[in-house]
Amino acid sequence: MSRTVNVLQASLSKFRLEPSPQKVPTGGAARFECQIEGVPTPLITWEKDEVAIPEGTRFISLPNGVLQILEVTKHDEGVYRCVASNSAGKDISHEARLSVTSGSTEPLNRVVIVAPPQNATVILGHPAVMECMAQGQPKPLVSWSRQDGKPISTDVVVLATNLVIRDTRRHHAGVYVCRANKPKTREFVIAAAELQVPAPPVILQPPETVSLSRGNTARFLCNSTGEPSPVLHWLKNGQPIKSLRRVKTQSPGVLLINQLAQEDGGYYQCIAENWLGTSCATARLTVIVREGLPSPPRHLSATPYSSTTALLTWEKPEYNSDQIIGYSVHCHSAAGSDNGEYEFAMNNDTTEYLFRELLPHTAYTFFVVAYSPMGASSPSLPVTVEMLEDVPSTPPQLYIASTSRTDIKVKWHPLSSEQSRGVVTQYRIEYSTLDQADSVFSVEVGGNETQFTLRGLQPSQTYRLRIAAGTTVGIGVPSEWVQHKTPPNDSNDSMVIFAPTELKVRTNVNTLNVTWQPSPNHTLVSGYKLSCREVEADETANGERRTQTHTIRLRKKAKYHLLTGMSPDRQYEVRVWAFNKQIDGAAAVWKGKTEKPHAPPTTPGPPPPLPPSIIQATANSSTSIWLRWEKPRFNNVRIINYTVRCSPSGTTNASLVSYYTSSAQEILLRELKPFTHYELAVQSNGVNVLGPFSGTVEESTLADRPSTPPEELQLTVLDSSSVLVSWHPPLEPNGIIISYKILYSGNLSEPEHLWKNLSQDGSITSVEVQGLSSGTRYFFKVGASTDVGPGPYSPIKEVHTPLQKYELNIHAVIGIIVGVCLGLICILLCMCFSFRNSKSREISGGLDSTAGTPQYKRGSCPIPSNMPECSDSYELETLMPPGSQESVQPPTEAPEEQSLMDLEDHLSASLCSNRVEAEVIVHSELLDTGREKEEDGCESKDSNTTRGPSLSEEKYSPLSQPSMPGEEQPLEKLSLAQSPSSLPSVKLVATYNGEMEDTEHQLTADPAPHQEMGLTNGFHSPKIVLRSEHLENGDSRHCSSAPGKAISPGLSPSPFVSTGLVHSTSAAHSYLCP
Repeated sequence: MSRTVNVLQASLSKFRLEPSPQKVPTGGAARFECQIEGVPTPLITWEKDEVAIPEGTRFISLPNGVLQILEVTKHDEGVYRCVASNSAGKDISHEARLSVTSGSTEPLNRVVIVAPPQNATVILGHPAVMECMAQGQPKPLVSWSRQDGKPISTDVVVLATNLVIRDTRRHHAGVYVCRANKPKTREFVIAAAELQVPAPPVILQPPETVSLSRGNTARFLCNSTGEPSPVLHWLKNGQPIKSLRRVKTQSPGVLLINQLAQEDGGYYQCIAENWLGTSCATARLTVIVREGLPSPPRHLSATPYSSTTALLTWEKPEYNSDQIIGYSVHCHSAAGSDNGEYEFAMNNDTTEYLFRELLPHTAYTFFVVAYSPMGASSPSLPVTVEMLEDVPSTPPQLYIASTSRTDIKVKWHPLSSEQSRGVVTQYRIEYSTLDQADSVFSVEVGGNETQFTLRGLQPSQTYRLRIAAGTTVGIGVPSEWVQHKTPPNDSNDSMVIFAPTELKVRTNVNTLNVTWQPSPNHTLVSGYKLSCREVEADETANGERRTQTHTIRLRKKAKYHLLTGMSPDRQYEVRVWAFNKQIDGAAAVWKGKTEKPHAPPTTPGPPPPLPPSIIQATANSSTSIWLRWEKPRFNNVRIINYTVRCSPSGTTNASLVSYYTSSAQEILLRELKPFTHYELAVQSNGVNVLGPFSGTVEESTLADRPSTPPEELQLTVLDSSSVLVSWHPPLEPNGIIISYKILYSGNLSEPEHLWKNLSQDGSITSVEVQGLSSGTRYFFKVGASTDVGPGPYSPIKEVHTPLQKYELNIHAVIGIIVGVCLGLICILLCMCFSFRNSKSREISGGLDSTAGTPQYKRGSCPIPSNMPECSDSYELETLMPPGSQESVQPPTEAPEEQSLMDLEDHLSASLCSNRVEAEVIVHSELLDTGREKEEDGCESKDSNTTRGPSLSEEKYSPLSQPSMPGEEQPLEKLSLAQSPSSLPSVKLVATYNGEMEDTEHQLTADPAPHQEMGLTNGFHSPKIVLRSEHLENGDSRHCSSAPGKAISPGLSPSPFVSTGLVHSTSAAHSYLCP
């Protein structure tokens, strides 16, 4: 569709207003005016005495056809006329004479605006004039301003005392105020007029051309502007678009097309229209159909489950079903005005959907669309199904009348399809007498009936009746009980009178205009009665009537009546019924409210005051703000007070806006919410006139403690000793939450300061509490804090930690088993290796045992001859590896030999003094040649003799101290000092016997094996064992206190030879102490 073009024919109308004669005094002001219309706008000029008026400062010709003559003189007298011309022609107005009187009449002391500005509507682009002529003595000063406080645009020309706008634009629209001041006084007068600038439509945001895949939703947006606001409508390929099932138009200027199909492609146009013209914008929609899309879902089936639910099932598409990522199911009403479509998205793992909240007994159409990553399939074949019936939702409207003394005729209107929710198959009428309310009788009639007569009733008896409609599902809700009294016996039979039809009431503030149509049997009607009452004032708490219902009798031909004197915004009930001489008919009832009172119409008066200036807001506390302002800079009217508007920033809820009144220039706004941003504005109020609100200022109240506790405290047990505590921030934090405090305790009655507490940062809303006892009930509560202080704690919640469960660590058990097995394997390997080495020694040299004489020590060192003899014999056995005769290395250090001799002396003296027998077994292992070079050996006089490492006295110093008889010496002192690994490790086991008993006492020094006693080069570490035992006959042996020396001859170990064979020498020695 192309753009609409308006074609106007040039024309020139007749003058609507022509100049009139003027009579002014000398020095006054004259004004002539003429008005004419034409296309194009005619140009108006002025002539005096058929001669064009020359331009000057005193003759002001305005574009709106006004001529102003300022400071009139006698030479200005004459005949004036206006000439209007355009392309259509020229026209001359009637003539008007200007008469100038000599000397002024009464002097005009007060200021008067003789030509005030007038409201004007100027089309965009046309000239506009705001005229203002003022008179007074002395000559008044005229100024202009805008009522909204904005400055007057710079393109506005001031011509004398008038405003002239050559090219009117939208920003020129507004209310202009003309002010005339009497010089050197405060006396002034004002006049205001509004300039409206209508504009043809302009589309600001045209719809955009799009290309979308099939099944998507297209959305076109079109925004326009104009004065008055243009009306938008849409076209497709030049044809109007109607709102259908898939195509919907929304305001303002939004077009939606759901489930795009190929036929939706085309050109869419947005048309904006007002009385000044039209505007159009076009966009193209392209629907893309890609290859490889899934085919439509198959075998669609819809099954009603109830009156409001239906199950929709389908099968996957035949092609490309493996690419489906989801489905969309669609449902819309098959007929009727409600064609709204419902759409739901489904996953690809289901092929059914249960629709809910459908309308009973309504036909619906369903279809399904499959989606893949590339796009949507075509819709499936639609299926239409009708929902099941339900019971009617409302009862019929009941009309009752008596046809005789013993009959009551009941009539009702059929229900609509929405109310019946199925096919009405029956009506049930229930009735009973008023005095026997428990005895209820019922009558059922067919669903196609609309009336029924109850017969055989009692005359002059009050009955109550109600009716209910039913479908195949059941009977619906019945109507309210309606009372009716049968005629007495002495009355004549009459026909039933039905209620008037089409009762309508048009409400106003103080009136109700009631209209109706006659009753169906209006021939029996003698007239109508109308009653009206207030519903709220109908009954008191005890059921008594508070106000009396007024009844009005109307003629038979009456069809309307106006009720006056109503109260505004009140609920009323209006009843209208027909009557004749015998009986009153059924009443038609209306209930509704009168309108709210309107604001009284404003008469032209003083202009509104200007808003205050320099508004300042300062927060005073968490609930109050100081607001201060100054008076308007220009006081055009007297201000009596100010109105302050206060609202939360950005609110759109009118109920949250508060208004305050202040006669001073400041106010303290109280009862505000803490830590809330407010928008504040001030309005100046004059006498019976309100000014506009000022611009808004914004200010926030100070922070405060939280007024509500944290929300939704939840406790989650993680294990037997930890609980996860989570919560939501308070609804009213009244500031920035800086921290949360979690209190917990196992005793609810415990004082709060004894509860354990945890603190968390304000940005954290969960914490794991650890270190709890298993099988214990704990109580938790959480509080929030701002910079001001803490708020209330949340309600206490409890949690029970479970008992600790001990589980077998399979991995640890397997590790232990594997470690033990590896240890056993190592022991077996060591034993095998040791056994092999022992065999090798036997083969290489055999076992060479030599008994050393007691006169020589190891290495053929002589023994002192003054060694004390003991009465009893002690045996000291030393097992040492034999020295190699072929490789003998003399010792390098002699002190080691002396140290070993001293040690032996101490041992001999100690053993003799304690009368025990000790056997020392020394196992020494040989190290490699490199290590033997570092060992300290006993110095040998003979280079052919090999000596073993001597035991220094420092290492065996605990044995050198004699023990007192009967005193038990701690054997831990006997442990060997740390020595190089080349020296043999010594282990002493001794028993001290102060008093000989039958029981053996053995004390073991260094009970735990040292690291030195491990395996060295496959051999056991050397060790010395001292064993003491008492004699078999129980006799005590005494040795002299002189230091006795008992040593075993040392057999020095020979270093390893290249063959790696080891020789052992064993010698046993016995010493007798005197």
